[in-house]
Amino acid sequence: MRRGAFDYLTKPASLEVLLVAVQKADEHGKLRQENRTLRTVLQRSGESSRMLGESPAIKDLLKLIERAGPSGKPILIQGETGTGKELVARELHRASPIHDRPLITINCEALPETLLESELFGYEKGAFTGAVSYQPGLFEMADGGTLFIDEMGEMPGSLQAKLLRALEDGSMRRVGSVKERRVNVRLLAATNRQLGDEVKVGRFREDLYYRINVLYLEVPPLRSRPGDVRLLVRHFLGSQWAIDAEALAALEAYPWPDNVRQLINAIERAKIMADEREVFLEDFPAEIQMMPATLRDDIVSGDLASLQRAKIVEVLESENGNKARAARRLWISRRSLYRALERFAIQ
Repeated sequence: MRRGAFDYLTKPASLEVLLVAVQKADEHGKLRQENRTLRTVLQRSGESSRMLGESPAIKDLLKLIERAGPSGKPILIQGETGTGKELVARELHRASPIHDRPLITINCEALPETLLESELFGYEKGAFTGAVSYQPGLFEMADGGTLFIDEMGEMPGSLQAKLLRALEDGSMRRVGSVKERRVNVRLLAATNRQLGDEVKVGRFREDLYYRINVLYLEVPPLRSRPGDVRLLVRHFLGSQWAIDAEALAALEAYPWPDNVRQLINAIERAKIMADEREVFLEDFPAEIQMMPATLRDDIVSGDLASLQRAKIVEVLESENGNKARAARRLWISRRSLYRALERFAIQ
């Protein structure tokens, strides 16, 4: 046993006892192999998933990550959809003393409540229909490492109490089990909601909120990162591709409501539509093509958000507040105009 044997049998050993021991050894071996595979994948993907940006907002965020990462404390990551909250979690894990341990991720929004519980805490054989064998949960898989829970604001209230207990003393139970297990997990949580407001209306537990919000990081939206769009475009296009100057100016002028995720999708679409290894404005989605030429021309000489707001106000005033005519003059849809009015707080 000291030299690595999984178990031992005493003679005389029955066939039933032998079969149980072999099955357990097999399951143990598969779990170890899964962990080795997971670590290999994380190591291979680590360098390619670094945060990119030279804007002051990103530099400030990276400084906070350098300070918060080694702390080992729970961290709440707040940001709009598509800003790269999972990348922030990876950077935090990379900066921690347990960077060589697993980083396990789960998205609360992607799973129904019953499945979410079994994914997080595991289940025993026979716990529900289809549970033909036991399955360790993500808390157990992340033991000694980091668990990243994305869209924490979507977690049902019934699970919040169970999660709180696991964070307070490390104790948890698999679904269908009465046996308590102990885990040591560093939690990172992300949300695009304001959890403080969710607490006030009773949709999120106050005690859990303060437990996960020991440290707080805000991921800036792409529209508040001047200069980073050009850098990201070059990165996601790749060194073998070129981009027309007019197309690049339109990308820098566009407000990107769905942030970096939307930018990546737009670039992938353009690469599919392009004839050669150069993308032009007509290769991008219609909403990007319709960016006003004046904004594209002015993008090099001023703050993007200020220019956009000033142009919208100018056109609205000239049209006496008629939004339909203003949208046509701006070459955008009325829906896009309404979003811009809300984003820039234009009354």
